[in-house]
Amino acid sequence: MKKTALSLLAFALHITCQAQNFDLIPLGIYGGEQEDNLSAYLVSAPKDNAFLCLDAGTINSGIRKAIQLKSLTGLEETVLKDQIKGYFISHGHLDHLSGMIINSPADSKKDIFAMAPVVQILQNHYFITDTWINFADQGQKPMLGKYHYNELQQGIEIPVQKTSFYITGYELSHVNPYKSSAALVRKDDHYLLYLGDTGADRIEKSDRLDNLWNTAAPLVKKKQLNTILIEVSFPNSQPEHLLFGHLTPNLLIEELTRLKEKTGQKNLEGLTIVVTHRKPTGDNPEIIKQELLKNNPLKVNYIFPEQGKKVSLP
Repeated sequence: MKKTALSLLAFALHITCQAQNFDLIPLGIYGGEQEDNLSAYLVSAPKDNAFLCLDAGTINSGIRKAIQLKSLTGLEETVLKDQIKGYFISHGHLDHLSGMIINSPADSKKDIFAMAPVVQILQNHYFITDTWINFADQGQKPMLGKYHYNELQQGIEIPVQKTSFYITGYELSHVNPYKSSAALVRKDDHYLLYLGDTGADRIEKSDRLDNLWNTAAPLVKKKQLNTILIEVSFPNSQPEHLLFGHLTPNLLIEELTRLKEKTGQKNLEGLTIVVTHRKPTGDNPEIIKQELLKNNPLKVNYIFPEQGKKVSLP
């Protein structure tokens, strides 16, 4: 009887550990060149269609692809207007926000979540008459008032309206002193961490990733943070002085090793790493994938997303 009870308990714990807490639908996965497949990730609670869009390099083409693959349901217009509830924009580079800009005339009222430097870039360089027009409710006149800026303060959590999520922003370094950012997304007591473009602390001469790992480590140890979306833009052959604020497989391992020092090896094993922002030049995406899979000393679980294909995340 005791043996049976212990077996049932072990099975229950296994099921709990494997519980799916987030659905992820990549609208775009690359870090440049392919304008119909640039960084943008819809995240929702499982089987929910209230999405937060993490970066917005490609929107419409990604929605069409996701509908074709049955990851999304409904018309393209319905997904854009009704199912996407808000955007987190990590930094001001076009491959992370051009889809939102281009689709703004067809969009509905919703929130933009961004750190102060990103809000300023949107106000001063994109949502202005010379380049587009101001679809937001702050900045240059005339203001169409479609988008509302929610300025994220470092380490302070705020709700994402019309979803079950809360979001916290953290600064990253993307060719120091230029700032990118990360979003820690919470649903109940479970978290997902999304990083925009970032260089390694050693190369950026920064401590921003170390500070982020200090926040993430306790959540990893408690099994509340099971997934990190992080960029690997170049293969290991890219010279460090030509990285321009990006990571290689070796540099990702270098940074995850720093996280391991705060969590312990056992707590890091099995952590899901969604590899984003691979540069699509030549065979780079496949080279990056193979370099990560062949050298995995930390025993993390790598996922290489495909445009439009839904991924269930722990």
